[in-house]
Amino acid sequence: MSREQPQRPGASQEPIKYGDVFNVTGELASKPIGPKDAAAMQSAENKILGETPKGGAAAVMQSAAIANERAGVVSHNQADVAGDQGVTVIKSDADGDVMITEAVAGQIVGQYRQPDASAVTTPAMLVDPGSITIGEALEAAAISAADKPIDQSDAAAIQAAEMGATGSSEITPGGIASEAQSAATRNARTQRFEDQVTLSDVLSDATAMLPKDKAVTREDAERVVAAEVRNNPGMSTTPGGVGAAMAAAAKRNQNSTI
Repeated sequence: MSREQPQRPGASQEPIKYGDVFNVTGELASKPIGPKDAAAMQSAENKILGETPKGGAAAVMQSAAIANERAGVVSHNQADVAGDQGVTVIKSDADGDVMITEAVAGQIVGQYRQPDASAVTTPAMLVDPGSITIGEALEAAAISAADKPIDQSDAAAIQAAEMGATGSSEITPGGIASEAQSAATRNARTQRFEDQVTLSDVLSDATAMLPKDKAVTREDAERVVAAEVRNNPGMSTTPGGVGAAMAAAAKRNQNSTI
């Protein structure tokens, strides 16, 4: 397959920029993400972490760079930021956990904790073993609506689900909500269906990617459904999608307690 593909005649596709997928400002926000930028972050993650985490900065950058190169809006050797100004991945201690901080050109693009596995209980052990958790409901959506390309309504629903699981009012840097938003941005600019990111791509390992998890309640499901409907032009949920999976899980959990 050719590494560079010219834009289709008459296409006015804009590249995916750092500001589209990360909370950055200034000149960096307007820079397109190129393949060498993504490769530099992947190399830094491998060196410091020993792997490229799913949903981490490198994975987000690689997804954007592939879309940009396929659209012909960046070259294969393009390195607008990372190659010139550098990327960093830092591990530091934070109250017994390991804090991972990832930055591009001095601006943080991802920050999350890695708990000490010997000192914590896994999420599955924190909930009633007979209940369906938010992570499990999201993984069910990854199966029932596996091939659905992620759009803004899906991203909003996933964000609401992640916040319900973590109890936080902010999304987790490098988490499933962040990855879903990146996918929705990419898909809106990707014409070929087969090149779009699907629910299965993002949610298949949802339980492992959530820093915390909990049993789905009716209130959790209502928030997720509302977020999905509010961001869908048709004002509806996707059959078998995130909202539907959460609603089904909430109903089963409620019935199991009767």
